[in-house]
Amino acid sequence: MIYDEIGGWGISAQQFARELSNLGKVTQITARIHSPGGDVFEGMAIYNLLKGHPAHKVCHIDGLAASMASVIAMAFDEVIMPANAMMMVHKPWGGTIGDADEMRKYADLLDKVESTLISAYQTKTGMDETELQSLLAEETWLTGSEAVEKGFADTLSEPLQMAAALNSKRLKDFENMPEALKNLFAPQGNAPVNNPPAANPQGNVADPQPAPAAPAATVQPTHEQIAAANKQRIDGINAAFKGFDNLTELKNECIANADIDAAAAKDKILAKLGEGAAPAASQPQSTIIHAGNGNLVGDSIRAHLLTRAGHQKAEKDNQFSSFNLMEMARASLTERGISSHGMNKMEMVGKAFTHSSSDFGQILLDVANKSVLMGWEKANETFELWTKKGELSDFKPTRRVGLGEFSSLPEVPEGAEYTYGTIGDHGANITLASYGKLFSITRQAIINDDLNMLKDIPMKMGAAAKATIADLVYELLTGNAKWVDGKPLFHADHNNLTSGEHSVENYGIAAELMETQTGHGEDGRDLNIMPEFLICHPSKKRLATQIIKSSSVKGADANSGIYNPVQDFATVISEARLKAAKDAYYLSAAQGTDTIEVAYLDGIDTPYIEQQEGFNVDGVSTKVRMDAGVAALDFRGLVKSTGK
Repeated sequence: MIYDEIGGWGISAQQFARELSNLGKVTQITARIHSPGGDVFEGMAIYNLLKGHPAHKVCHIDGLAASMASVIAMAFDEVIMPANAMMMVHKPWGGTIGDADEMRKYADLLDKVESTLISAYQTKTGMDETELQSLLAEETWLTGSEAVEKGFADTLSEPLQMAAALNSKRLKDFENMPEALKNLFAPQGNAPVNNPPAANPQGNVADPQPAPAAPAATVQPTHEQIAAANKQRIDGINAAFKGFDNLTELKNECIANADIDAAAAKDKILAKLGEGAAPAASQPQSTIIHAGNGNLVGDSIRAHLLTRAGHQKAEKDNQFSSFNLMEMARASLTERGISSHGMNKMEMVGKAFTHSSSDFGQILLDVANKSVLMGWEKANETFELWTKKGELSDFKPTRRVGLGEFSSLPEVPEGAEYTYGTIGDHGANITLASYGKLFSITRQAIINDDLNMLKDIPMKMGAAAKATIADLVYELLTGNAKWVDGKPLFHADHNNLTSGEHSVENYGIAAELMETQTGHGEDGRDLNIMPEFLICHPSKKRLATQIIKSSSVKGADANSGIYNPVQDFATVISEARLKAAKDAYYLSAAQGTDTIEVAYLDGIDTPYIEQQEGFNVDGVSTKVRMDAGVAALDFRGLVKSTGK
């Protein structure tokens, strides 16, 4: 569907070539054109791509094929036009700045460009070159019947309701446009009113936007009524496609077709999802889809911002790679058909944030969220190495069953009944809490092209979120909070508290305390918990590593046969939060054992961004939120030594 300007601000040759290549080996290509034309060199590239393609090519002129769009139509084997569609041919035009010699060179260039256009028309129509030159010089508008008569089209079809309205600031350049056609160029609904891009040899005009078909009634609807109906239709289609991010191309096709509403879109979704259930057709037919409705633009803007923020590699063909934040804000509005005409920078950016149809605010939040996650993932915190990860579904206190709460399983004689085990009163409670902070993505930051609010600040907040969890974990260790039995977590009665400096002997004593722990059940069964980690202050990290990694005991002769009994018995974790008692160290059982649990709401173990209630006029207020709970589940998988 070529429902757009030809060129960089609409359908570029690069984009067209990529999508044509992606079709693979097809035997038939169908295109639908409703375009005011555009850049002559981009258009000739598209013409040559189609002309050289081996598939049988059919083109439908749905409303208008003007200027360069009419040239592209000449590349098709069959051109079908309704009686009420139109085709326009004219001489190429453009402008340059320079001296007389440069002006003459530019005039020569326009003559050469005209010869290439005439060649394309002549190949299709077989008309005499002189006659074609006359048609171009007069800016000739052809109805469907006239186009078929002169050979520009092959088949005349029944009149159709116009599929879309076009908006152009270059209306004055089409001097001979029929009066009945001018309504197509009036702003329709959400159609953008843009300043045109720089002139080129064929002339660029603003993007056409899909609009609803005109109803067959005696009284024609007003532009406002058409706009309201079209917005309702597009909103319905967007709602139908919510959750189907992989069907963006189909959504674009539905939006571009004025005959498709939300109900019809749902049918197309079901049909698309059902593809593959039946054998593939032996003669594949594909349609090239191009729609400038904001989705493709939104994806490109999002990709470029992710690249600038360091979250992904650059896309070579991203058309927004040279855009700053303010230009992307304007493009987000334009491609959604929202006019920013006459607004200053602050107003335009504010509208990009707040307009219900704009993607811009959500795109910025997506990029900021990636930065938050990057900050979380890169944060060098140690608690995740040894704590138990859990999940909670709500904020109510939840009781966990600790180590050894059950006794050994008794034998069940043949024919006897199984008995229920009982849970004692030693289970620990764990409760979720919310942690977060606000930040704003301001209009001033967008105007200044400042990525700090999208990259650095969210990254630091992500790192701060992980540090918050780490603070809670190590506060339990160093604070020696009371356990459910009323005694401190580390206590002589818990058989998990010892003393002695870092040494082979003292490590062995601490390990033995853990290894000999028993359960609370009726028989107090042996639990055989093994130490996996030794947690110490950085000032003791190298000493602890040397003791554990050495194959022999310090002071013993290398040939004495005395080997290190604690060699590799645990992995050393260095944690700066143990600074209050730098000599102390802790042993922890393997990760997943009931030691300290870090539980997350619904298992979401990363921070996430939420939009605060509504937007304000200065930007987007956003909060980074973390829902987590930290609790000591059992003392028997933990041992503390004072280190003295």
